[in-house]
Amino acid sequence: MVDCIFCKVAAGLIPSQKVAETEELFAFEDINPQAPTHVLIVPKKHMSSSLDITAHEAELMGKIIMMANDIAIDRGLEKSGFRILTNTGSHAGQSVFHLHFHLLGGRRMEWPPG
Repeated sequence: MVDCIFCKVAAGLIPSQKVAETEELFAFEDINPQAPTHVLIVPKKHMSSSLDITAHEAELMGKIIMMANDIAIDRGLEKSGFRILTNTGSHAGQSVFHLHFHLLGGRRMEWPPG
């Protein structure tokens, strides 16, 4: 999508602190971190939100979780814990309408969030 900031980040048109990359996924440091580890994992294919996920993306969703797990382990979060989340819609806090998952860790998380 031409005007999508995360499409531009994943394509390398906007600089970011890349954490990981595959043919289908791009992970980078959040510019407004809410935890010591706050990485965004985005599919390179544009999808506006989780509502755009179909059965065709089931394998891709698994790859997102696997990438998040790998990053969490690389950062030593497997014992203390971490959170993987996505927001769908403005009332849920989605501000960039390109499907993305937050990997948060390195501090105690509160519940319920927000």
